[in-house]
Amino acid sequence: MKVIQTIFFFSFFMLLFTNCNSQPQTKTGDKKITFKVWGNCEMCKSTIETALDVKGIKSADWNMESKMIQVVFNPEKMTEEKIHQLIAATGYDTEKSKGDDKAYKELPDCCQYTRKP
Repeated sequence: MKVIQTIFFFSFFMLLFTNCNSQPQTKTGDKKITFKVWGNCEMCKSTIETALDVKGIKSADWNMESKMIQVVFNPEKMTEEKIHQLIAATGYDTEKSKGDDKAYKELPDCCQYTRKP
């Protein structure tokens, strides 16, 4: 009987954890966008994601290899244009906004990616 309880308990938790999704969950009305942000390293990831730690943005996850960021936000409090501007203000280029030149020059050497003219 003890073995059956242990198996049941273990199976329950395995089922629980396999149903967890690593993707950000969106509430009704939240919007999810994905776009390219140029950068190089873990420091870039931290800077880019921290720039989006503002009211109206639920989550931001930048992938260093693909250079793609996924952002979940409340469109009543934030716009796509503003998201691009927040990142660009830290010196990083996005698909829609060129990074601030002064901020780019102040980035650590490892974060200074090759910019397009």
